[in-house]
Amino acid sequence: MANRFVLNETSYHGAGAIKEIPGEVQRRHFKHVLVASDPDLVKFGVTKKVTDLLDEAGIAYTLFSDIQPNPTIENVLAGVEAFKANNADAIIAIGGGSSMDTAKAVGIIITNPQHADVRSLEGAVTDTVPCAPILAVPTTAGTAAEVTINYVITDKQNKRKFVCVDPHDIPVVAFVDPDMMSSMPAGLTAATGMDALTHAIEGYITAGAWELSDMFHIKAIQLIAKNLRGAVKNEPEGRKQMALAQYIAGMGFSNVGLGIDHGMAHTLSAYYGMPHGKACATLLPTTMEYNKDYTGEKYRDIAAAFDVEDAYTGDLEKVREEAVAAVRKLGEDVGIKMSLKDVIPAEDVDALSADALKDACTPGNPRPVTVEDIKAMFLSLMK
Repeated sequence: MANRFVLNETSYHGAGAIKEIPGEVQRRHFKHVLVASDPDLVKFGVTKKVTDLLDEAGIAYTLFSDIQPNPTIENVLAGVEAFKANNADAIIAIGGGSSMDTAKAVGIIITNPQHADVRSLEGAVTDTVPCAPILAVPTTAGTAAEVTINYVITDKQNKRKFVCVDPHDIPVVAFVDPDMMSSMPAGLTAATGMDALTHAIEGYITAGAWELSDMFHIKAIQLIAKNLRGAVKNEPEGRKQMALAQYIAGMGFSNVGLGIDHGMAHTLSAYYGMPHGKACATLLPTTMEYNKDYTGEKYRDIAAAFDVEDAYTGDLEKVREEAVAAVRKLGEDVGIKMSLKDVIPAEDVDALSADALKDACTPGNPRPVTVEDIKAMFLSLMK
């Protein structure tokens, strides 16, 4: 069976990359763009860095900021109406996963009205045509939504998040500019950076991994291991390398899948509004421990990325433990609390575990998973 790989048509990287936005809009002959960005980015002037460029170039746009941190069905429907009301022909998504996930769902519905019921987008959708063109500007170094074919929407009514996978939703152009990430507070930088590490590690060990995806994932792990601490301190080199690392991780996992960490993290966000990156980070050492015996020699590469001295010569079981310990230490060093003690009420564990088992990411896990396994992992973090 052939392995498919889907990437952006074009991407720009490095400080000042957003200056290329007006030229891309004009070359593509867009007449009116919907700028999708979350309220905090608008409030603190981050979105304005892009809209100022549009103003200077005389490009017509409408700002849409009815977007929550875990975007909802209602946010998507509001975005669809805003797009139609302003006769837009493209979307510029500015932000983290919330803005880009909203833009993807809006873009797909605009060109595929058969999916006006947002819930119909769940899973691997195969009946769509390319979405309304999206130009993506990430402001966090974590989700890599600007280069993935995945997005996640929250169904508040049913208290769940659902994953959508569609190669027709990928942004046509990405502008990965570390200057757009410099205003992220330390806590958000840490959480999104650990989300990127989760993408890289889960993508590296997932059942669908192969040589091309491995190349991206191991490089991302190396960059994150060496640069996340610096990025949290707002060091320019750390910011620059994390912007690249999270994008590289996205190039890989978007094409091969993830695993149980994301399946469990999605339920934590759906039930308690826990930020996605923080949820992934909190779970990562535990899920790595769960999977370690089903990963062949790959934990040696992870350990080596963290400069474990005996990564390629030591006893494999010991090296696997050292890899888990190195990831745990990185999380703790950047302020992640590896506990769910004050997050999950005991009476929710059964329902949480059942929902995590049904999540679209779970089947990619390298080790077969049961609801009892998931429950045990949740309980271990609640002590």
